[in-house]
Amino acid sequence: MADRDENRTESRPSAWMLLVYRVPSEPARKRVAVWRDLKRLGGLYLQQCVCILPKMPELAGEVEQIGEKIIGFEGEFTLFEVPKLRADDEDKIIDAFRRLRDKEYLEIVEECETKFVREVEFEHFRQNYTFGEAEEIGQDLEKIRRWFERIVERDWFGAGGRSDVEDWIARCEELLTGFEHEVYLRNSDDSLNEELPLRLAEVTWRPEVGSDSGEPEAGLDGEAEEQAKEASS
Repeated sequence: MADRDENRTESRPSAWMLLVYRVPSEPARKRVAVWRDLKRLGGLYLQQCVCILPKMPELAGEVEQIGEKIIGFEGEFTLFEVPKLRADDEDKIIDAFRRLRDKEYLEIVEECETKFVREVEFEHFRQNYTFGEAEEIGQDLEKIRRWFERIVERDWFGAGGRSDVEDWIARCEELLTGFEHEVYLRNSDDSLNEELPLRLAEVTWRPEVGSDSGEPEAGLDGEAEEQAKEASS
């Protein structure tokens, strides 16, 4: 993965794919569906219904599938292969791709900062140290990781915001580890064993054998005495 990412940041595409399409304006869901698919691929809109992507084998097939969807929506499309752009124009397009990815990376940073971190802090404040809560926080972090991976897959030109997300995910991992450790301390068998002598030291009242008065006397029953001995040994 690391080698492939380095190649993405240093190389330029051998060619570009330019998709020009038209979809009926009504119902709107059809246009939205095409727009969503192209954004998921990482496409850059130059203007309405004109989208450009670098020519890559893994993208070409998906673009063709989107074209078929457009036809199914009673629309039409033309897919141009542009072998070369002027250097200045290509630089502008690559910079636009990087800005687009940086915007997506920033959304993850905001998710980490405003939601994940605050959630962990709030659960510490509530002292809600349960396995279920730790599992839920772990699932939230896994969603952030998958979100990040999807953006990295379409970050063909090495946007600068990627490193910020990596730092935030590392911080979130530390917060999760700390929370899980606190859950373990509060709920593990070791912590329960530490409380055992205190529970065994509770006084049980029973009448003294052979006592005429029948007055109760403080003491431990036989089972509690044995457990106290085992706990102290």
